[in-house]
Formats: sequence, C-alpha cells, structure tokens
Amino acid sequence: MESCALAVSTTSLNPKSLNHINGTTPKIFPLFHSSLHFSNHRNTYSAASLLSFPTNSPFFFPKRIRHDFEVVRAAPQNSGEPTNPPEFSRTLQLAAMFGVWYLLNIYFNIFNKQVLKVFPYPTTVTTFQFGCGTLMILIMWALKLHPRPKIYKSQIVPVLVLAVAHTMGNLLTNISLGRVAVSFTHTIKAMEPFFTVLFSALLLSERPTFWVVSSLVPIVGGVALASLTEASFNWIGFGSAMASNITNQSRNVLSKKFMVRKEEALDNINLFSVITILSFIFLIPFAYLLEGFKLTPEYLKTAASQGVNVRELCVRSVLAGFCFHSYQQVSYMILQMVSPVTHAVGNCVKRVVVIVSSVIFFQTPVSPINSLGTGLALAGVFLYSRAKRIKPKPKAV
Repeated sequence: MESCALAVSTTSLNPKSLNHINGTTPKIFPLFHSSLHFSNHRNTYSAASLLSFPTNSPFFFPKRIRHDFEVVRAAPQNSGEPTNPPEFSRTLQLAAMFGVWYLLNIYFNIFNKQVLKVFPYPTTVTTFQFGCGTLMILIMWALKLHPRPKIYKSQIVPVLVLAVAHTMGNLLTNISLGRVAVSFTHTIKAMEPFFTVLFSALLLSERPTFWVVSSLVPIVGGVALASLTEASFNWIGFGSAMASNITNQSRNVLSKKFMVRKEEALDNINLFSVITILSFIFLIPFAYLLEGFKLTPEYLKTAASQGVNVRELCVRSVLAGFCFHSYQQVSYMILQMVSPVTHAVGNCVKRVVVIVSSVIFFQTPVSPINSLGTGLALAGVFLYSRAKRIKPKPKAV
C-alpha cells in the first residue's frame, strides 16, 4: 500500500510554464500562492508543470478550493529507518503489565492465605481489602492520575447490581481460600467459562458455537477429577468457590448487558473503582453483623498466638489489600489495551502461574490424578479462549 502525506507550500503557480506548448499565456487560476508537488522514486514534479491548466481544462480548480497539497510517496521499507517503534514499545509495555499482573496475583494469594490461616474471619478480611482499594482509588482521583467518573441516573441501578455481584464474588473467594488450598480454589475457579456461556445464553440470548461448548467438556471433567482427589477438600470451600464463579461471571455478563450506551458508559478502570467503593460500603455493616468487630488487640493477639506476631499480621494484611486492588486494577488496564480473547488467554496463564507458585510455596501435597485433573481443566480454559476467536458463519438469507 502506498501512503500519502499532505503539506502546504507557499510558492505560486507560474503561468509561463505552458508557453512552450502554444506560445500564449493561458488563463491560470492561482491556488492562493500555493503549489502542488508530487514525488515518486525517480522524479519530483512541480505544480508549474502539473497544475497550470487553461480555464477550459477538465482539471481546472474552482475558486472555492482554497488549499493545495504536497503529496509525498511513503519511504520504501529498505530505507534503513526503524520499523514501527511505537508498536514495539507497546508490546514491551504489555509484557511488563502482564508480568506485574501475575506477580501481584501470586503475592496476594500467598499473603491472603497466611492471614486467613491465623485470622479466620473472611468477611472482615475482605472488608479491609476493599478499604485499602478505596483509599488507593481516592488517592488516584485526588492526584488526577485518572479522570473522575460522571455518574448518570440511568447508571445507578446497574452499577449497584454489579457492585453486589462484585462484593459477593470476592467474599466467597476469600471464604474458599480460608477453607481449602489455594491451588484447589483456583482449579475450581477455572470453571468460570462454563458460567460465562450459561449466563450469556440466558441473559444475552447468545448461542455458543460448537467449539466453545466442546471446550467446556475438559473444564468440567478436570475440575471434577481434581475435586475427587483433593486432600484439602471440604464442601464449604468447594461450594463458596463455585458460588464465586456464579457471581463473578454474572457480574461480567450484566456489565455487557447494562453498559450499552457509549455516551454514558464508564471506562473499565472507573467502573471497577466505583464498584470497589460501593463494595466497601456494603460490607461494613455485614462484617459487623456476621463476625462482629474483630480488628481489636484481643483478636489480633489470639491470631498472633498461632505463630505470627501482631506486627507481621498487620503488615501481611496491608500487603494483601494492596495486591488485591492492584492486580485487579492492572487487569482492567490490560483489558483496555487488548481484546477480551487475549485477556482471557492471559487469565488462563495467570491461573497456571498462581497454582504452581502456591503449590511450591505452601508445599501442598498433590497426587498425580489431582495434577491431571487440574491440567485438564486449565487446558480446557485455554481451548475455550481459542474457540472464542472462531466467529460463527452468518446464516444464508
């Protein structure tokens, strides 16, 4: 493909340029002291030889045209100049962001599990983590690192619904992490595509393709196999992780259903920020009603008696809250830069990284059949993300 650049020149057309043709000076309409130059690989032509047309010429320009242009052919690829440096820098930026996303996920799961082991109050822990996120969001808006959102009346109810689903999804995940191994929780959460397809069909009337449905088979089979052979299995941990899949994927599907008006839609980062603040507000009374006020010296000393001093517990709680908000923030930033399918593939790789790192760090016993089930489920997630690239053929009319 050839590309052209347009620029204004200040020289005037020379009416004498056609004298060699008929010996007379034709009527020339000057393009406001401008000229046109065209260059290719071999020659450069001036406006004097190209655009000095008689008034009866089919190429005569009417007076309403008040600009002229310089058309320049793009430089050939072998000119020695660097090719697409912005694209290369964007790739580096994405690679760095994916690395930060994975790293924050690993540390969140490690710190969070350490806190929940000695401080078994998931509602209080989740409220504290949303509080850390709320503080970070307010700082982001105060420093104008991201523009503040404009909330319209039509958005209030949808955003409240999304916030409730977001709150329940994260709370249920923490309940599961407190009951079973980190690797098992994330194996169960590999079932997310199954519920995405289910809710998309029920709420959005989207019919999945054959390949999407086929990719769900290894996911369901792998999770079932891993559950049957999981050493830390209990029904509360399993049920809460499965319920978090339902709430998280219903949130994602509902966000597609509600945020359809582009002029009013919040960007991903602000949508996440708003529902995080609302989740913090929602959970404060529920944490008190369900668990009471546990952030007291007495309860902290009780937790410290299990091998972690109060200072370490507080530091790990703050770090878990920081990583909790940061990894989700980075995830939404990546989603704004890539397609949903690419993001889904990255999320699949993240799941593998978290499972492997948690097994190594906590020295979780894993049987060969359990490993097979986990691997089968994750392979299904990868196949699902690939199947989403295949667009259904349009029906013949």
